[in-house]
Amino acid sequence: MIKLENITKDYSNAGETVKVLKGITFTIKDGEFVAIMGPSGSGKSTLMHVLGALDTPTGGRYFLDEHDVSSYSQKDLAHIRKDKIGFVFQAFNLLPRATVLRNVALPLIYARVPKEERDKRAREALLSTGLSEDRFEHLSNQLSGGQMQRVAIARALVTNPSLILADEPTGNLDTQTGELVLETFKKLNAKGHTIILITHERDVAEHAQRIIHIRDGLVVKEEVSKN
Repeated sequence: MIKLENITKDYSNAGETVKVLKGITFTIKDGEFVAIMGPSGSGKSTLMHVLGALDTPTGGRYFLDEHDVSSYSQKDLAHIRKDKIGFVFQAFNLLPRATVLRNVALPLIYARVPKEERDKRAREALLSTGLSEDRFEHLSNQLSGGQMQRVAIARALVTNPSLILADEPTGNLDTQTGELVLETFKKLNAKGHTIILITHERDVAEHAQRIIHIRDGLVVKEEVSKN
């Protein structure tokens, strides 16, 4: 499903070239749950932007569902994000004065899906995360952190993407709530969703099936998780 071949990414800073990714190569199969782990400054956020079609690499090739998206235009990348990728962020990024149901249905509103259909799909996505139905009409700012992250996961699922990309999804949660959210990802993966988890924490990465370690813009190790 995902294949990276010698991906590099450079940035220009005050006239100097900064090499962030220095030749990343790996493959992620359809239906895998993989953690990409590295310390601050390792390049994992830049790699996440490439994987999420939020940015293009300087060099190398990135295949997503057998399509080489490395040199796609910004317009084409936007279509890839809309059709194939669901994002879950550390900060939740919910509309505070919108209901849970509306927050989840938002991508379908932008896609002009009829209201009856989008409400149905939003409810199904929320139920798949384990959020109680009595929370669906609450405003998102009336929820706990764990509940907000479940809503964010449901929003990522509602377009039925082939890939879910989670960037430090437990970073704003306490340990117990974070464990519940990670268990939600494991259940979704068991249903066939491909999940890439970006983290700097070993105990979080251990919830995945495989861990790819990056440091200084390079893959330094891959291992099968012990869990």
